[in-house]
Amino acid sequence: MEDKVLRKLFLGFIQIHILHHAKEDPVFGSWMLEELKEHGYSISPGTLYPILHSMENDGLLNKEERNVSGKIRKYYSTTEKGAEVLVEARKKAYELFKEIKD
Repeated sequence: MEDKVLRKLFLGFIQIHILHHAKEDPVFGSWMLEELKEHGYSISPGTLYPILHSMENDGLLNKEERNVSGKIRKYYSTTEKGAEVLVEARKKAYELFKEIKD
């Protein structure tokens, strides 16, 4: 039960993390899984890809398909709307962190 609650909470952090990196450079799924793993988020492709698709459907990410070694790889970059959401999310996260850090 506790695991589910934490997982739900961390999904928002994961989305902010995706927006952050996709704003810097286009990202692809397996790279994002490794990046999240480095920060302690252990999620499966079955969790990440629906998040990416949902963020794309919400207008936060653009998807570009590229041929990489004969395979199609989907790269995601932050849209203008996604960049605006990221700015607001950073402000809210910072305010929340200041309040709960102690």
